Amino acid sequence: MISFANWSRIRFFWQSLGLTLGLILCFAVVWTPLAEAVPISKQPATEVKVSLGNSAGELKFFPNNLEFVAGQKYKLLLDNPSPTKHYFTAKDFADASWTQKVQSGKVEVKGAIHELELKPGGEAEWVLIPMKSGIYELHCSIPGHTEAGMTGQIVVSSH
Repeated sequence: MISFANWSRIRFFWQSLGLTLGLILCFAVVWTPLAEAVPISKQPATEVKVSLGNSAGELKFFPNNLEFVAGQKYKLLLDNPSPTKHYFTAKDFADASWTQKVQSGKVEVKGAIHELELKPGGEAEWVLIPMKSGIYELHCSIPGHTEAGMTGQIVVSSH
């Protein structure tokens, strides 16, 4: 005959086994989609085109209001069709974003970016993921350009 002490051990064994199997099943259900997910750095980026000025020499960003969603990957396609150099300056936005790379010609820059200078006819790609929602200022930091209206706004919404 099974004593009460032995019965308690047997019952504990089966309860533990049931709990372990339940946890394994639960973990497998949750983990499987995560294991198959593509890292965000490998996901395709949404392209956003921004011109710094225009061929007529207007001191504006085209468009001057940009909208992003935090946690999504973007490729900013920047060009400067104007006859003068311009800066794409959005330090707070850059600080609240993860930069995968900035590429221009055969040069690829990685790491923290705060400002991009585009000479006349210049083009650059900035691949980034905004990480923090908020409203950020955009301007050209060349003296007189901000005051002449070369400003914009970057809005990052949460998921």
